[in-house]
Amino acid sequence: MNKSKNKFRIESDSMGEVKIPKDALYGPQTQRAIENFKISDLVMPKDFIISLLNIKIAAAKANFKLGLIGKKESSAIIKSSEYLMKNFSQKNFPIDIFQTGSGTSTNMNVNEVIANTSKKLLKVKIHPNDDVNMSQSSNDVIPSAINHSAYKNVIIKLIPSLEDLSEQIGDKSKKVKNIVKTGRTHLMDAMPVTFDQELSSWKSQIDNNLISLKSCCKRINKLSIGGTAVGTGINAHSLFAKEFIKAINKNSKLKYLEKVNKFEGLSSQDDMVLLSSHLKAIAVSMIKIANDLRWMNSGPGSGISDITLKSLQPGSSIMPGKVNPVIPEAAVMSCSQVIGNDTTITFCGQSGNFQLNVTLPAIAYNILESIDLTSNTALALGRKAISSFVINKKNIESSLNSNPILVTALNRIIGYEKGASIAKKAYKLGMPIIDVALQETDLTEGELRKILDPLELTKGGIK
Repeated sequence: MNKSKNKFRIESDSMGEVKIPKDALYGPQTQRAIENFKISDLVMPKDFIISLLNIKIAAAKANFKLGLIGKKESSAIIKSSEYLMKNFSQKNFPIDIFQTGSGTSTNMNVNEVIANTSKKLLKVKIHPNDDVNMSQSSNDVIPSAINHSAYKNVIIKLIPSLEDLSEQIGDKSKKVKNIVKTGRTHLMDAMPVTFDQELSSWKSQIDNNLISLKSCCKRINKLSIGGTAVGTGINAHSLFAKEFIKAINKNSKLKYLEKVNKFEGLSSQDDMVLLSSHLKAIAVSMIKIANDLRWMNSGPGSGISDITLKSLQPGSSIMPGKVNPVIPEAAVMSCSQVIGNDTTITFCGQSGNFQLNVTLPAIAYNILESIDLTSNTALALGRKAISSFVINKKNIESSLNSNPILVTALNRIIGYEKGASIAKKAYKLGMPIIDVALQETDLTEGELRKILDPLELTKGGIK
């Protein structure tokens, strides 16, 4: 019994006494949240907590500059927050993401951990509400942390990863320039294209997504801090938000702006809905690329087998020698998760009832997961699949030579109906189109070879 008592301490909040693990840095509000929200094993991401700690640092600096908090208290908040970032431990931030919709539990969790860290390490007593949360409310802190962490991760992780993918595709395009392959529409043989033409489509998809994403950044870098409880800024100095933005920009070396309309910032999550829609579009593009890779790699004996992806691991637990397209498959799954997250964020985004959106933790978790998944998938696709695949020249040449659709180039000379007849005969007999055309038209072999030259056909125009 005595041993059990020694494992816990008793603290109080506005609702009464709470038993807390003795060594825990968090306090009573965190403990109540742990007991109340046993919904999942998911906790708020590290990047989100880091953003909250940066917000507390900037707030402490702003409050000190405005004469609202003493030097000792401000310094304690700053030093404790910096210590927690440097020595990050998830055990200090254990609250389930499915909690109170404002994220109050997570905000207070961070406030309590900072206060107890100050007491333990610096021997400075500060109050989680009165000092750490000064000039703030969970209702403006959590939306600000969402935008802060999302913008930072887009700038630092996602954009460089997509640029790397675009570069990998571009580099590969140069290496496979003018290598002709069978084009495919409806998964059926079509007119020829070059590998670099096919890859140019992928690159254009990624580049267009990058343009849209960078445009979106002009919205998501705006923070709602200073709105406090409902957007009016009650209990915050009129210059608090201005000084806060100065402090957080200096600390992060990124350019954040104050959201002009705090009411919109607290009640709406349109910024994250917009960002998520861009992430979904990128995910759709990468699924297209991944599936193209899977199809082109299919075989090796009975599939398309235009390319061979680099062998990364054994593909079967029962079939020896089998190698699967593991990176494209992983990409399809991760991108599907991003699309699912977008649906969650969309539903959560419409939950802005009057002055507050009440699904903020779920939005935070899903948007940061989507950014990470998209970033990591882009790197994997580029570096582990696209950069290293090998073209199976023998297979693509055989496919080209037996492709009856090449007869399309003769339409202008022999007409569609005659061309269809030649194509059907070539299919039926398994003959090269040029051999059938020699039998069915008055064109010479030289004329046919010139008109049906696969590389020339990839250049378009009238032959």
